[in-house]
Amino acid sequence: MAPRDRKRRFEEIYAAQYPDILAYIRRRTDSHDDAADAIAETFSIAWRRLDDVPEGRRARLWLYGVARKVVANGHRAESRRSDLVERLGLHLAQWAEANGPEDVTDVRKAFSRLSPEDREVLSLAGWEGLSSAEIATVLGCSRGAARIRLHRARKRLATQLEESGLDLARYGSRAIALAKGGM
Repeated sequence: MAPRDRKRRFEEIYAAQYPDILAYIRRRTDSHDDAADAIAETFSIAWRRLDDVPEGRRARLWLYGVARKVVANGHRAESRRSDLVERLGLHLAQWAEANGPEDVTDVRKAFSRLSPEDREVLSLAGWEGLSSAEIATVLGCSRGAARIRLHRARKRLATQLEESGLDLARYGSRAIALAKGGM
């Protein structure tokens, strides 16, 4: 199909089906922002898979199926985020209770004195839980470069913690979670 024909076909599908698909999504989402994200994702998928979109009335049914999966994925992602926030909040509260509020402030200060690049690589490892290979993908560098960056950032954090009178062995990767917790 020629690019111009693809564009015209998509525009026809969009114009004909948008109101029904939006209504479907709005009834299944909690906010206008969630609905906007879901409708955008649904029609992005339709554009990418335009050759798979059936003709006529079946296009609407196909879009309902896509929208259903998009909304379900959004709900699962939100549930995972909520669970993670709850677990991290509980962990941080327990940690802060055991270590005292002055330690929390000192760790945050030590973390904030690092370069943005160091904070990013430490956050990807400690906060996001990514491996060196995954960090390499995010940063767009080789695995070796990611490992070296992470190693050097950890050393610089250890130096900052030591200069603050804090011991990295006591905090470990929890220091990154603590430093990010209130920022």
